[in-house]
Amino acid sequence: MTSKQIPIHSGFGARSSAAEVLAGRDLSGRTVLVTGGHSGLGLETTRALAHAGARVIVAARDVEAARANLPNTEVERLDLADQASVRDFAQGFLARRLHIDMLIGSAGIMACPETRVGPGWEAQFATNHLGHYALVNLLWPALRGGARVVLVSSAGHHQSGMRWEDVQFLHGYDKWLAYGQSKTANALFAVHLDRLGRSEGVRAFSLHPGKIFTPLQRHLTREEMVAAGWMDGAGKPADPSFKTIEQGAATQVWAASSPQLQGLGGVYCEDCEVATLDEGAMPSFVGVRPHAVDLEQAERLWALSAELTGIDAFASEAPR
Repeated sequence: MTSKQIPIHSGFGARSSAAEVLAGRDLSGRTVLVTGGHSGLGLETTRALAHAGARVIVAARDVEAARANLPNTEVERLDLADQASVRDFAQGFLARRLHIDMLIGSAGIMACPETRVGPGWEAQFATNHLGHYALVNLLWPALRGGARVVLVSSAGHHQSGMRWEDVQFLHGYDKWLAYGQSKTANALFAVHLDRLGRSEGVRAFSLHPGKIFTPLQRHLTREEMVAAGWMDGAGKPADPSFKTIEQGAATQVWAASSPQLQGLGGVYCEDCEVATLDEGAMPSFVGVRPHAVDLEQAERLWALSAELTGIDAFASEAPR
């Protein structure tokens, strides 16, 4: 099958900011739901979209902290690691009879110590993927009719495809492989969601925002970040490829709102552009690995996610 990962020459790049990609845009009348929209990239995403006129609703685990950061923004409680919380949030949201124009899955965790949630699920897979999978499926009535769903993946997906033989890391935990698998899952989810949803006007995208210092690194020690070359011994940034928060939020804002992506979907983006395939023998951490945009693996992940969560908005529909 011909790859859909073909750059469209957007005119933006790695140093573009969220404000720049929204310059001159009026998003009045649009409703946006942002998970984790009160911290890190999510916070800048919320601010940029609200400044452009959108009605932004933030879904956050820590409601008090979210309201402190965003006193004039709607905030509702959502813990993506807790399927009961996801169901409660979705039920309350649907009762408001709002249409969602953009849903941005910005919340996530990275490289945490081995943690089990729910029925023993590995926490990064459960939070980063299964939480968003359940949320989108439960909110399907509010999305259908025209919406974009954006999943914040990562170049970390280069570290691991789906570990089908041990998705929950029951036989030896590696925090970086677990993170990589969860980010592959984000990309595969977008691929199959786009396939299922496009006839209803719902298009889905995944993306790498770039390397940015945010609270996502909360589980890493300074020594680990020094060893990785991210910072020097004094704790100061040492990698010039790191982006600012404003630059890091740009790709998700662009994917959610840009008219340049009209008619497209199911693709992985980076630097405000449709990324190219990285088919090299060794991962480069630039572009998207074939395992993260594979149609068969995307369908297999959807089936597994439906089995684990008991949720599938398309259960009675054949894939298109």
